[in-house]
Amino acid sequence: MEFLKIQNYNTLMKSIVLLLLCVVHVNAQVTLPSRQDGFWYKNRIDNTESILIEAFFDPLCPDSRDSWPPLKLALQHYGSRLSLVVHLFPLPYHDNAFISSRALHISNQLNTSATYRLLESFFDHQGKFYGNATFNLSRASVVDKIARFTSNSIGNSHYVAVKAGFTDPKTDHATRISFKYGCVKGVYATPFFFVNGFPLPDDGLALDYNAWRKIIHPLLKN
Repeated sequence: MEFLKIQNYNTLMKSIVLLLLCVVHVNAQVTLPSRQDGFWYKNRIDNTESILIEAFFDPLCPDSRDSWPPLKLALQHYGSRLSLVVHLFPLPYHDNAFISSRALHISNQLNTSATYRLLESFFDHQGKFYGNATFNLSRASVVDKIARFTSNSIGNSHYVAVKAGFTDPKTDHATRISFKYGCVKGVYATPFFFVNGFPLPDDGLALDYNAWRKIIHPLLKN
């Protein structure tokens, strides 16, 4: 009996030490960003009077693309009663999703008013950036292709700055932070939506306009 007690005590102590090591390891890996992640729609700032929608999009995800028009209609309908912030979540199984997400961070750094215009451009021309369209291209060629596409969307005069942005560690870090933030929130697919901090159950699906009305309208009565 005494031997069993000693064994159990040793096992318990080993478990505690292992747990502490894990906690220390996780804490050591956390890099806090200098600012909040995400792109505010039309420079709206969240306040306690508006309903906050957080959308996690992959710019090369067809479901993200399909979810944007009905959400945009809802934003137009409800006006200042809604606030939207988009977070990028480049899925690893979508070709060039990280590069296109990085382009959006570069665009936002150069001209915040052009970020959503570029996002819509990616949605409209997704076929140019994955599958057979880029299968035989080197990564450098894909980066250049996306840099030219980005500068065409936000202004050709920005091409040199956009191309330079792909060698700036800050834009790489910002794109990684976006992905990590999604992981922290439990995001695993796109589109993924949170309303006032709570996840919607239809993750990975494009909600239509009527679905958004059914979600939002009851909240305005409270």
